[in-house]
Amino acid sequence: MSKKLVIIDTDCGIDDAQAIMMALAAPNIQILGITCVFGNAAIDDVCQNVLKVLSVCERQQIPVFKGSAGPLVGANNLLSDHFGTDGLGDVIKNKDLQWEEKVHREHAVNALIRLVSENQKQVSLVALGPLTNLALAVRLDPSFPQKLKDLYIMGGNMEGKGNVTLCAEFNFATDPESAYIVLEEFLCPTYVASWEFACRNALMWEFFEELINQDAPAAQFMKMITSRCPAYSKEALANKRDVYFGPGFVSYDSYIMAACIDGSVVTESIECPVRVELQGSISRGMMALDRTNKLKKSHSVFVLSKCDLGKFSRLLMESLRQPHK
Repeated sequence: MSKKLVIIDTDCGIDDAQAIMMALAAPNIQILGITCVFGNAAIDDVCQNVLKVLSVCERQQIPVFKGSAGPLVGANNLLSDHFGTDGLGDVIKNKDLQWEEKVHREHAVNALIRLVSENQKQVSLVALGPLTNLALAVRLDPSFPQKLKDLYIMGGNMEGKGNVTLCAEFNFATDPESAYIVLEEFLCPTYVASWEFACRNALMWEFFEELINQDAPAAQFMKMITSRCPAYSKEALANKRDVYFGPGFVSYDSYIMAACIDGSVVTESIECPVRVELQGSISRGMMALDRTNKLKKSHSVFVLSKCDLGKFSRLLMESLRQPHK
């Protein structure tokens, strides 16, 4: 059986690391490359985080490319310490001093265009962070989107509930112009896992404990990087209980990766046009769903709404259990 060709564009925080390991463990996935973008951490930290994940999983042969260090317009004011200042929980003591030599010199945007052009209509692009690299790719090569097989995005929201601003999700709020460009100009089949979708499909904390306590290097790594992170602490989250969704363990980026690996993980989606708001003083970066065709757009996307938690749980468990070679 031929493998699905995938490129991962990531701002590698803890949940990105989990999603990348899920793809590495999937027998039907061939990762052509990993492109890095700022977001959960500064771009240099993101590159180091990706290299660390590949090292833990013994998959250093996968090429890594350094990309955008800031948003398309203006300064980056939303760098988050949600997963620690380095994106991986601030627990890795021995940093790789030679990491820059291991990152390919080709810029991530050029690598995206090249890899997709070499494999036209065959590549699934999974975007786990701000969409800056993707927006730049379509500006450099307007035909880039039509060369893709499909696009999977973790980001945005479907009910106007924000997690870093009043109405916007982190990835879209970090670079609204890029999110707008991608959702207007990428006409390939597009699947969006919003913030609310992930939160509504939270898993039990007992499952998280079982997940990270497996006897395997990837599980031990995940246990280490989540050990001091409030985002993975049942007690910390209980004290700051989410006003919308309640308690639970959520590995945000893993949901869209699971959808790419196995489409049957998604049991229901909303097919409609969407638009990212750029002007609103409160709603800038919010993704609006056009269910009544008021925008008169020709292109719709699939906004995921329901998930098979059994299948999703199995993919998570296998990602930290199996050899990744």
